[in-house]
Amino acid sequence: MSELLVDFITSLDGYASGEGWPGWWGLEGPEYLAWLGEQPEVTYLMGAKTYRLMSGFAAGEVPDGQDEFRPEEGESVNELTRASKVVFSSSLEEPLTWANSALVRGDAVEAVRAMKENGSGLLTTIGSLSLCRSLLRAGLVDRFRVVMFPVITGATGSERIYDGYPDVALDMIGHRTFDGRTQLVEYRPRVLEHPPLSAPA
Repeated sequence: MSELLVDFITSLDGYASGEGWPGWWGLEGPEYLAWLGEQPEVTYLMGAKTYRLMSGFAAGEVPDGQDEFRPEEGESVNELTRASKVVFSSSLEEPLTWANSALVRGDAVEAVRAMKENGSGLLTTIGSLSLCRSLLRAGLVDRFRVVMFPVITGATGSERIYDGYPDVALDMIGHRTFDGRTQLVEYRPRVLEHPPLSAPA
């Protein structure tokens, strides 16, 4: 049976990106990059918006405000290109142009449930905030991992990660600090029906 990991990189205030900031907010260090290189082979799950963005990068587009990718960013995109990817979308058309990408048009929750039951290895999300919310609500997420970079993007942050989430209890199963500044935390999530003080009589 496959395991599902929701995996985010965020600013301290919970944004996935910030206008005018480079990838990883320009704060990735050698320990963090080495850890990325040690990660096991996975199948990436994503929605149409993330697919369009990341496949554009793979085709040579660069983020606004940059003339070219930094070497670390380029290698990250190359690794994603080599990996297996499953894209959930009703708007994209086959064949998908990004290598090693498969399109699923049906219900994402049911498709991932079947992938978990019938597969092996690790499934992990990349970006795709609404997909992650749906999978968490459905109780399909085994691990929830966040790498928090030491920056607050209150003025320029975009893509607030946790908006629309249910209440979730998080049992910590791992943590690590990279380069003396970047914090990883990993949890097993439990979606709550109600907060502790709102239990039904």
